[in-house]
Amino acid sequence: MDDWWRPASRIALRVALAFVLGSVLLVLVFRVVPVFGSMVMLEREISSWFSSESLDIQQHWRPDSEISDYARLAVIAAEDQRFPEHHGFDLVELRRAIERGMNGGSLRGASTISQQTAKNLFLWTGRDWIRKGFEAWFTLLIELFWPKERILEVYLNIAEFDRGVFGIQAASQHYFGVNADQLSQAQAARLAAVLPNPRERSASSPGPATARHAAWIQRQMNNLGLRYLERL
Repeated sequence: MDDWWRPASRIALRVALAFVLGSVLLVLVFRVVPVFGSMVMLEREISSWFSSESLDIQQHWRPDSEISDYARLAVIAAEDQRFPEHHGFDLVELRRAIERGMNGGSLRGASTISQQTAKNLFLWTGRDWIRKGFEAWFTLLIELFWPKERILEVYLNIAEFDRGVFGIQAASQHYFGVNADQLSQAQAARLAAVLPNPRERSASSPGPATARHAAWIQRQMNNLGLRYLERL
């Protein structure tokens, strides 16, 4: 048994060490380098190849200074209102999600902006536990090495808003014909409202459910106020 166990364990240790060092290096690089792609974008491209569908990926990096404060506040109001306080995992929402799941409801709402950034940038879509484990690891890393402003900046630049439309700049042009720094409060709320299901919802022609969600987001934005962003 020892004849194969020791070499196998050494190989496994080296692979694990290489993964740890490689993932830390990636996170450090993306701490300062603009992000012009993500694993979810690559997944969408590959999926379109296999299905013989045409997919034109639209994504244009915009630094934090060129993104409307309304857009920044809208995604926080919609997705993660405890974003400035938590360290990657919102335990309050996680407990509520577990309780909803035990009562037959949806687990939607437990994922933070940090977790979504980690998933979109480094991983794949889906709900399997392997991906969840990697998501937790990368979430810890970006929370450790990135400030909150950077996490939000990257998220806004890689989030999916429609088929082939990624990032707040491409979404602003796609839906409203404006740049990301020109978004109004209502437009930002509509964009945030499509995030739960971006391939089925529209920000420019929202259905009743999306319109109600956008209105709720606007109310939350008014409750938080733009000064809330100073907490980042």
